[in-house]
Amino acid sequence: MRIDIVSVQPNLLKSPLEHSIMKRAQDRGLLEVVIHDLKEYGLGKNNQVDDYQYGGGAGMVMMCEPIATCFDQLMSERKYDEIIYLTPDGTRLNQGISNRLSLYENLLFLCGHYKGVDERIRQEYITMDISIGDYVLSGGELPAAVLVDSIGRLIPGVLNDETSALFDSFQDDLLAPPVYTRPADFRGKKVPDILLSGHAKKIDDWRDEQSFKRTKERRPDLLKDYNSK
Repeated sequence: MRIDIVSVQPNLLKSPLEHSIMKRAQDRGLLEVVIHDLKEYGLGKNNQVDDYQYGGGAGMVMMCEPIATCFDQLMSERKYDEIIYLTPDGTRLNQGISNRLSLYENLLFLCGHYKGVDERIRQEYITMDISIGDYVLSGGELPAAVLVDSIGRLIPGVLNDETSALFDSFQDDLLAPPVYTRPADFRGKKVPDILLSGHAKKIDDWRDEQSFKRTKERRPDLLKDYNSK
């Protein structure tokens, strides 16, 4: 998979993508992430990428021309399955979206900044708007890194244990069950006996029960989707 990311602050993306699982995915050739500095496509001697908004109001707006020039160049080189704008007013990211996107070959991200992007860019190019939550950040770079991570870890071969992602929270509309490791007794708090039993079927049943219980306690809203299956 290849992901191109267009940003006015590309340095904000470097650290999350150059370490841990995302670095391993790229080193193995399973994921390619290419970051493009929108200012290289800016206008005039100052490489301008933003301007005042029509109608007045606080905050600058990302201009059409630099984005269109960048996108047109990238789109002449490959076909993108989705062109995604990271914005607070987008569809809230969930596991189902990440699952679907992980099956694609080429994705293009636009990181929102300032007051947002000229609406005509959204109309002309954007196929999908994504938000990572109901709050506002300084830009779309951190959401883009979150989205890359949530997609990249699902690519076959990225995780050492490929079944691990199948048991993450939200994969089946339930939260993951409690997990334990050594020691079996920590300050008087013991690992549940069932996990030490070696009985795979009983352990699976216990985990299913705990997932349902935890979801009911912490995220009962998820059970609506779970019960509708």
